[in-house]
Amino acid sequence: MNQYKIHPIVMGTKIFDKSMMTYQYGTGETYTIPIYCWYIEGSDKKILVDTGEMSPIQSKDREKSIGGKIYTFEEGLALWNLKPEDIDIVIHTHLHNDHCENDYKCVNAEIYVHEKELEKIHNPHPLDFRYLEDYIEDVEENGQIRSIKNDIEIVPGISVVHTPAHSEGGLTVLIETAQGKAAITGFCIIDENLNPPIGIKAMEMDVIPPGTPVNVYEAYDILLKVKDMADILIPLHEPGFASVNTIPSGT
Repeated sequence: MNQYKIHPIVMGTKIFDKSMMTYQYGTGETYTIPIYCWYIEGSDKKILVDTGEMSPIQSKDREKSIGGKIYTFEEGLALWNLKPEDIDIVIHTHLHNDHCENDYKCVNAEIYVHEKELEKIHNPHPLDFRYLEDYIEDVEENGQIRSIKNDIEIVPGISVVHTPAHSEGGLTVLIETAQGKAAITGFCIIDENLNPPIGIKAMEMDVIPPGTPVNVYEAYDILLKVKDMADILIPLHEPGFASVNTIPSGT
C-alpha cells in the first residue's frame, strides 16, 4: 500500500463572518479562511485535491490572518517542482468556484468529481451563487471530467467517500499515510467544527455543522461519521495548515 504525503498550498482566502464556517456559532466575528490546493505526493501520478482561486489576493494582512503565505497556482505548484501541465489527476471535494478555478490549466489531468456537483454547477439553486460553470467548461469540452456516482478508490491508497454536508456532491478524500488514514473533508469547515469549544460541548453537541449546510441535521451526522473515519482529520479551510509544508508532520 502506498503511503502518501499531503502538501497544503494556500491559493486564496476569504474574509467573512465566522458563522459561515461554524453553524450558528461565531456570529459577528470577522474570520479569514485559507483556500487550499492539496498536492498528494507518493504515487507515480501527480495528484491534486482541488485547484484553488485563479487570481488570489496576495496581501500581508491576509497572510498575517491565516499565518501563512498565499500563492498563485503556478507559484504554489513550483514549490514542489511542478507545472500545471504536469498534473495527472485532480480530485474535487466539490465545485464551488474557489475549489476549481484553475482546472483549465491542468490540460493533461483526469478530473474526478461527483455527478451531483456536475448537475449543480450547470443548474444551481439561486441561493448557491458559488457554482460558476465557466470554470469547468474547458475541461468538460476536452473530455477530462470523470463523473463519480459511488465511493471509489482513485489510485491505490486514495479513495473518495460521498459526504453531502455542504454541497450535494461533496467528496471526502481518504489518503493512506505513514501515520494512518488522513481525511480531507468534502465540506467547508475549520478545526472547531470537529473539535468544538467547551461551550458547544456543554450543549451536548459533538461537532458543529458547516455554516452553509445542505441539511443541517444530516450534516451533523456526516461530520460525526468522517470524524470516526480517519486518524488524521484535515478540515478543508483550517488556517492551521497555512504554515504547514507536509502532513503528516515529520514525514
